[in-house]
Amino acid sequence: MASSLLSLGASSFPSTPTSNSNSNSKPTKLGIPRRRRRRDFLALSSTSSSSERAAEEEDQNKDDKPRFNPFGFVTDNPSSRTAIQLPESPAEDGNVGQMLYRIEDKGREYGSYVRSGKLRWFVRETGSANSRRGTILFLHGAPTQSFSYREVMSQMSSSGYHCFAPDWIGFGFSDKPQPGYGFNYTEDEFHSALEKLLEVLNITSPFILVVQGFLVGSYGLTWALKNSEKVSKLVILNSPMTVSSPLPGLFKKLRIPLFGEFTCQNAIEAERFIEGGSPYVLKNEKADVYRLPYLSSGAPGFALLEAAKKANFGDILGRISSGFSSSSWDKPILLVWGLSDKYLPLSEAEALQKGNPDAVQINQIEGAGHMPQEDWPEKVVEALRKFL
Repeated sequence: MASSLLSLGASSFPSTPTSNSNSNSKPTKLGIPRRRRRRDFLALSSTSSSSERAAEEEDQNKDDKPRFNPFGFVTDNPSSRTAIQLPESPAEDGNVGQMLYRIEDKGREYGSYVRSGKLRWFVRETGSANSRRGTILFLHGAPTQSFSYREVMSQMSSSGYHCFAPDWIGFGFSDKPQPGYGFNYTEDEFHSALEKLLEVLNITSPFILVVQGFLVGSYGLTWALKNSEKVSKLVILNSPMTVSSPLPGLFKKLRIPLFGEFTCQNAIEAERFIEGGSPYVLKNEKADVYRLPYLSSGAPGFALLEAAKKANFGDILGRISSGFSSSSWDKPILLVWGLSDKYLPLSEAEALQKGNPDAVQINQIEGAGHMPQEDWPEKVVEALRKFL
């Protein structure tokens, strides 16, 4: 039995090559050529390396997948992701101090500070007092600033107009007094402050008024109704015009106790509002300017909060709707309307035109949203030139 097992074991291995064999491999004790063992080792090593590479690629893919981010609620805005998300080394980029340092000098094109009484306004100006075609005053809405008019007013001054675009008190780079200390953010106070500013700017003869947007934009229209003798022509860009005008969620949230205080301190609320009403995403260099005041301090947010709380939107829109009807207004009105506005449909403009067909004309801009002066300034300029 033992001899048969030994015989079987011996026959299981290749025979030892003779001196006449062509193989250069030296046999081992087991009878396996060394070269074959080396090839087997290399194949095994190659298989092992492939497995390791596959494992590394799998780990890398896992690293590329989005992970939980506790600050995700402020990073869902595409234009804000690079500025708000926290990097691995906060000192290099991403924290508020670094953001302010990077953007603090942006967005002041054509602008300077003008003191009117106790208030300091930031006013953009293009052209000169000797401009042959008259003066244009551009008024922005909430929660934005006069920066949105920079391209339009630059091109209009090239056409011979003297242009002004102030930041309303509480917005942009203008003063933001604490409520109850010199300014309470009511409609009457906004009107009074605007009249004093016009005196300082020496705007005396009837001028062309351009208005856009909600809240303080609407205050620009109610000011025009009270001072129609100072306005030669009126241009309205995407603004609420009827009592049934939908109110964006931002202003609804601002009027909710406690929740409003939280909402107003969101540093990216302005750019989020702009992008929410537009088919486009703001480029980072533009978004930087709109967020800058809200990053600098809490004052702009509280100013917006106070103005929203004290605004009687129903009453304001009722006066606008009736005030610009044919029985009350006979000055030429141009409605420049971005058709991709996600806040205000074209029916707003059509309702105003229906109430005063002789004075009102509409210029529709395809591809522009709630702020056509930001989305497509060239087409706004074209519409203004034709109208004026």
